[in-house]
Amino acid sequence: MTAVPGRARRADAERNARLLVAAAREVFDERGPGAPLDEIAKRAGVGNATLYRHYPTRDDLLAAVYADEVAALCERGAALLTEADAGEALHAWLESFAVQVATGRAPAFAGADGEGARRTEQFARWHAALTRAAERLLSRAQQEGAARGDLTVAEVLTLTHAIATSSTAPDQVRRLLAIARHGLTSR
Repeated sequence: MTAVPGRARRADAERNARLLVAAAREVFDERGPGAPLDEIAKRAGVGNATLYRHYPTRDDLLAAVYADEVAALCERGAALLTEADAGEALHAWLESFAVQVATGRAPAFAGADGEGARRTEQFARWHAALTRAAERLLSRAQQEGAARGDLTVAEVLTLTHAIATSSTAPDQVRRLLAIARHGLTSR
C-alpha cells in the first residue's frame, strides 16, 4: 500500500497540535499563562519549531487551550436555560464560571493583559460569548422573580469575577458566591 502524500503529515500535525494543547493546559495550570513555551514543547515531546509552526504566538496557544473551556461554559449556560428553577440555573452557571477563574482555568484572563490586536479580538469574542450566556440566564431569572429586576449582567459578572479572584480555593469561592447570592435575590 502506497502512502498518500500529505496524509501522514496531516495526521501527525493534528496529533502534535493535540499534544501541544494538552501540555499547555497542564503547564498553564501549574505555572500560569506566562509559563515558558519551551517547557510546553518539551512536555508535549515536540521541538520548539513544531510548537511555533502550530501556534506562532503565545496568544494563539492560549486561544487553543481556553477555547474549549469558553465553549463548555457557554454550552452549560444554554443547557441550564432548561432547568426548572431559573435562580438555581443562574447560580450554577455563575459558580462554574467563578471556579474556573479561581482555579486558574480563566478564559477571561487569558488575554486580558496584552495589547496585541489578536489577543484583544480573542478576548472580545470570549467576553461577548460569556456575557451572552450570563445575560440569558439572568434575564430568565429576573422574569421568574428569582433575581432582582434592577441588576445588570455587567454587575452580576463583575461581582462574580471579584469573588473568583479573591481566592484560588474552589470551596471558598463557592461560599462567597453563596453569600453574595442573597444580594442578587432580595432588596
